[in-house]
Amino acid sequence: MSMVKTQVQLPREDLEALRRDAAEEGVSVSELVRRAVKDSLESKQKPTQRELMERALSVAGKYHSGVPDLGERHDYYLAEALEEEAKHWKSS
Repeated sequence: MSMVKTQVQLPREDLEALRRDAAEEGVSVSELVRRAVKDSLESKQKPTQRELMERALSVAGKYHSGVPDLGERHDYYLAEALEEEAKHWKSS
């Protein structure tokens, strides 16, 4: 990976804090800035369809509702819960 030099202006307090953190971790300030930029960019990336599927499959079957016919009557139970919620808000 090739690096491109750039310049960033920071408030003095932030730079001092970065220098302390870098010293504690035994890395350069530049490395901490690169990590922060990378983390910021990665957090904004949308997950791929495959990642979404893997997340969904990782939790499938992990939780139990205690309602034996939830798979067949999920719409009924959702409507029931929404009605109860609406009643709660109307009485508030």
